[in-house]
Amino acid sequence: MSLSEYIDPTIGNVGDEDSDYSHGGGKTHPGACLPGGLVQLCADTVTGGDNGTGYNYCQNTIEGFSFNRMSGIGWYGDLGNLQIMPVTGDTDLRSGTNEFWPLIKGKEGWKSSFTHEKEKASAGFYSVELDRYDIFARATVTPHCGVLEFNYKSTHDNRIIFNFPRRIGGKADNVRVSILDSTHLEGTLEFSPKGGGFGHGHGKVEYKLHFVCELSAPYKTARFFSQEEYIGFEPCAEGDDIGLVLGFGDEKSVTVKTAISYVDLDGARKNFAEVHGRAFDEIYAQAVCAWEDALSCAIIETENETDKTLFYTCLYHTLLDPRSCADADGRYMAADGNIRTDTDYIQRTVFSGWDVYRSEFPLLTLIAPETVNDEVNSLISLAEARNSSYPRWEVLGINSDCMVGDPAIIVIADAYIKGIRNYDVGKAYEYAKASALGPETLYGKPFTCLRQKCDFLNKTGFKPGLLSVTLEELLANFTLSELAAALGKSEDAEFFADTARKYPVNYNPDTGFMGPKHEDGSFMPLDEFEYDTDGCVESNIYQQSWFVPYDVEGLSELFGRERFVELLEKFFEKADFSRLWNDDYNHSNEPCHNLTHYFNILGMPEKTQYWTRRVQKEAYRLGAFGFCGNEDVGQLSAWYVLSALGFAQVCPGVPVYEINSPLFKACKFRLDKKYHSCKVSDTFTVECDKDPLDYPYIEEIYLNGERLEGTGITYDEITAGGRLEFVMKKQCL
Repeated sequence: MSLSEYIDPTIGNVGDEDSDYSHGGGKTHPGACLPGGLVQLCADTVTGGDNGTGYNYCQNTIEGFSFNRMSGIGWYGDLGNLQIMPVTGDTDLRSGTNEFWPLIKGKEGWKSSFTHEKEKASAGFYSVELDRYDIFARATVTPHCGVLEFNYKSTHDNRIIFNFPRRIGGKADNVRVSILDSTHLEGTLEFSPKGGGFGHGHGKVEYKLHFVCELSAPYKTARFFSQEEYIGFEPCAEGDDIGLVLGFGDEKSVTVKTAISYVDLDGARKNFAEVHGRAFDEIYAQAVCAWEDALSCAIIETENETDKTLFYTCLYHTLLDPRSCADADGRYMAADGNIRTDTDYIQRTVFSGWDVYRSEFPLLTLIAPETVNDEVNSLISLAEARNSSYPRWEVLGINSDCMVGDPAIIVIADAYIKGIRNYDVGKAYEYAKASALGPETLYGKPFTCLRQKCDFLNKTGFKPGLLSVTLEELLANFTLSELAAALGKSEDAEFFADTARKYPVNYNPDTGFMGPKHEDGSFMPLDEFEYDTDGCVESNIYQQSWFVPYDVEGLSELFGRERFVELLEKFFEKADFSRLWNDDYNHSNEPCHNLTHYFNILGMPEKTQYWTRRVQKEAYRLGAFGFCGNEDVGQLSAWYVLSALGFAQVCPGVPVYEINSPLFKACKFRLDKKYHSCKVSDTFTVECDKDPLDYPYIEEIYLNGERLEGTGITYDEITAGGRLEFVMKKQCL
């Protein structure tokens, strides 16, 4: 089998479900995508609830196909624009499954039932049969375009509905559409927070989507509609509730080629060159080739087909984001509303910073450093456009302010320390420093700081009532100190390191855990370790108390070494790794990620090896229910890929990867000479003398023939290339 045949886009496709069953909740989708592609084209089963991709495996109807979406996210999602639905005959003029545009007159909507048995998803491809209309639909993509092919069995009154206002988590503010001739239409869709979207508007996401469509057959009838009423036969329409029905009579097959742009109509027209004059199968074949090339960054050797499918599917999800938001000519819509052009890097979007600094970016620095360099440039562009801190959770140039901390500083510091530096380093540092200090101005202009009460944190080591915010910002300050030291800014380095070293003030000796404090420094009472209380975000006190990855040894002394180890062991022993949520170790969410590797640092590597393997085998499975929690824009998948290779970077900014037992007999991944030294080789091979599934514990490790002491390997040692050889054993004595 080719590598792309091991991609199973259906893994993790469960969304919001009313059930007592502990489902996966991965919130991925099975649509057609490319690595970092602007277009993600998929069927939509629903518009509403916490179904962030618009697709939920647990539902049995399809309301249409749309061209963009986020993958693996909650908070109600966003995008899902330009929805197209093939039908036959008269239908209601609402989908019937959109809570933002409910039925007014109709009873059923235009939605169609479908079954998963008649659905197929693979690399760059999606297809399904719409049972109600007896229509076979298939989809494929290029970086900026999507192609839908509809094959009708009906011999009369075949139609296509364009649902222009549709948006995951909301609806459009305005729609402008022009029918150019019998096979071409184009338009602009406008979206703002008042129409909902990410966080039902609280994410503040605002953008315009420009599109051009080409039909393979001329329509015979065309009618716009609004409020479930046809509104006339003019070639143009504008409003906040505009749809279009095109009739094709007895035409048996219609292909809709569509290019989109977040810049302008001219950009969409130029992007259309990717599909102009090309057949569906040719475009699909090119998509498969793109995935073959992307996946070939890591070649694994295993006889376990399930593990191989999980590995390459997780690698697939890791490579979807951060995605391009620029047109083919390098133009993009900057955060200040101006159009900029850059051909030295790709402007990227969907930066889920709080999630992805933990495993995804440490993985990308090894297998896709150009993507990391693009993202650093993109973050600098965003900060420069608004003269502000970097965004925490960015979508299309907007800081949605989702989650906490200052994760972009962490990503930038880690990239620079690893030698990924094709950007304005001075500017990158100044915005990071300003975010940590909160000055009123920067570069002679008002500065908008992401953080609050910077001086208070820097002086005291805590923020009143906000434990998660405190610990996340202290980590950001630690990585900033490492960046400052690397740049020779010793005074800054010591200042931010001193702030990070203040973390013990958050330890409450009366409870034996970290805890939130009043402004006067006294500890606040705890709410029995409940989730999302006690100043914790998407965690509880038990889970958040471990979060000092830059000083695990010091943290263990603070708790008492023996008690610390005992608590950590119970933390794992009590958890059900397959569940959607745990009060103990909770792989479903990021605050717990990489804690299995704390045992390495504490001198008990066999426990790291044991618990990491348990998480790999129990938190990841095949099928729509296969992920134990939200995929989170690649983070959940990246943890699996990196640990399968045998590594985890516990602390960003410290370029050391803690070692665990590899999942495969052998794996070779290619290095990038532009960013990696490749002193020994342009590949790095991880090899076990015996199958690690049967011999899960490490006896000895050799790097290029020399015995490796300790439990970690440096980034420079990995990226020099060569061979890491494991001598494995059956049991741990």
